[in-house]
Amino acid sequence: MGVVVMTLDKCNRGEKLRILRIPDDQIRLQAIRLGVCEGATLTCSIKLPKGPIVLQNRMQEIAIGRKLAEQIEVENVKQ
Repeated sequence: MGVVVMTLDKCNRGEKLRILRIPDDQIRLQAIRLGVCEGATLTCSIKLPKGPIVLQNRMQEIAIGRKLAEQIEVENVKQ
């Protein structure tokens, strides 16, 4: 079974994810400041309907807007 690549907005609550690609250079720089970079492993802690996706990175939670989440490529990590 191969790796399933999806965008962040398609994840489900509780899933452990690895960031594969953040396409925009400026957004990538902002994300790095928050500890979110390509290769980082995060957990989807909250997914609000038509709202942001809240990711947990260690003890920090980060809300990612839906439009931005549609551009970030991730893969599901086996727990």
